Amino acid sequence: MLIGEVARRSGVSVRMLRHYDAVGLLRPTGRTAGGYREYSPDDVRRLFHVEGLRTLGLSLAQVGEALHDPGFDPSALVADLVRATEERLEQDRELLARLRTVDAAGPGTWAEVVDVVGLLRAFGSPTAGHRQQAALAAGDGPALPAEVLARTLLAETDPHAAGALRWALRRAVARAGDPDGAAVAALAAGLRSGEPGVRRRAADALADAAPSPAADAALADALADPDPAVRRRAAPVVGRAGGTGAVPELVAMVRAGVDDVEAAEILAALSHDDPVATGLVLDALTRDLDGTDPATRIRVAQALVELPGPGPRSVLRRLADDADRTVALVAGAFVERRS
Repeated sequence: MLIGEVARRSGVSVRMLRHYDAVGLLRPTGRTAGGYREYSPDDVRRLFHVEGLRTLGLSLAQVGEALHDPGFDPSALVADLVRATEERLEQDRELLARLRTVDAAGPGTWAEVVDVVGLLRAFGSPTAGHRQQAALAAGDGPALPAEVLARTLLAETDPHAAGALRWALRRAVARAGDPDGAAVAALAAGLRSGEPGVRRRAADALADAAPSPAADAALADALADPDPAVRRRAAPVVGRAGGTGAVPELVAMVRAGVDDVEAAEILAALSHDDPVATGLVLDALTRDLDGTDPATRIRVAQALVELPGPGPRSVLRRLADDADRTVALVAGAFVERRS
């Protein structure tokens, strides 16, 4: 069978058949009297083997190895092909995500496209300072979608760059909003991460975000987080919104001396005009109080003085007789203030 007929029947071009011959991958076993290539049935079968292996993604060198080496291990080659294909797919996914980001930013000119792409590349810099600069530029530069900034923030481990990204995210939301809730949804998903750092960054960003039912619900769920740093970021926001579920964590903040003044103010606001909330706050503040150190009892006294009703006054009178002189003096002053 001459080369032209082989090309017609196989779908492999004459040019490619000649290339296979040149590289030693498929050499026809015969020649006509005029010197033309003549392919035997075995040659044609080998051609289909070559093409079959090429459809798997093998290079010509790998095809040659597979056909010539009797000890060739096809399973190892397939495993290599799987890995290479997965890498290409990941690269394609990254490219697709980058293109979608550029498209979502709505650039109107090539200069704006270049600006957006430049920011995206800078966010992937191995240098934290460069990533921080990119975040600051994003706050005043190209209008990146809030969702992109939210996801970038969740992945950012440097505290300075993360702070700049929170600022850029607030600016982006202020300029264009979060109309489909994608940014808040991304941050809420971050609160479910197995990595504490990701959850902390998500809580910080949600606490800084404009109030919304989705953000409030996510922060309310964060009150059950095993990481106290996440709970402490969520509790003030939930408490200011009137959520009594924040009471245990706010009281823990008072006792631990972590943002205790703010926590005490929120507890007082929750207690006013709500006897049930007052009872919850008072019970949480005074539980096992005698077993705490003097500094904790002073902070509790400072929180009690802002609470309405007779219950807090009664506890303050008891603390005015505390064995620690400083606690007694502070509580006594508060008793006089409330008289």
